[in-house]
Amino acid sequence: MKHLLFLWSCSILLMVGCGEKSKSKETAQTHKEVAHAGVQMDENDPVKFPVYDYEGLKPLLYKDDGKTYIINFWATWCKPCIEELPYFEKVYEEQKGNNVELVLVSLDMPSMWKTRLEPFVEKKGLKGKVVILDDPKQNEWIPKIDEAWGGGIPATLIYNKNKRSFYERGFTYDELNDELNKFIN
Repeated sequence: MKHLLFLWSCSILLMVGCGEKSKSKETAQTHKEVAHAGVQMDENDPVKFPVYDYEGLKPLLYKDDGKTYIINFWATWCKPCIEELPYFEKVYEEQKGNNVELVLVSLDMPSMWKTRLEPFVEKKGLKGKVVILDDPKQNEWIPKIDEAWGGGIPATLIYNKNKRSFYERGFTYDELNDELNKFIN
């Protein structure tokens, strides 16, 4: 009798545990689908910026609409990234009349989105479009952005319908302006 009671208890625990695992899998899938769509799913404390996995970000990396795009990969914990951001903002303000768009792709960790990223963007008054890339499969998406990219930041992609260049380094204002002028002149 004790053996049957023990087996019955184990069966119940196993079913409950499996049910919870299944439920958390469904929740994880829902979060992934929502992240793929570019929206952070946390009704209690939503993030101000779109959150993408690589597949969700990919359309921003391949637009063919007559504009030149500056896609900067950065994070609030990256000192060289923070140092160059004012140059990106200044160039963007000066060049947006030339159909230039700036997309700032944050690689901050989820725990930093509300505590560091949002306050930083607000304090600095960033005008470029800020998006979050939250995709743990770095070894898959990094080479899709550029085959030679080792994954270091800051890193920048500049492209339009005629040309595409990737830079795994920081920029000064003059360097960024010089590179951008190769795309708009």
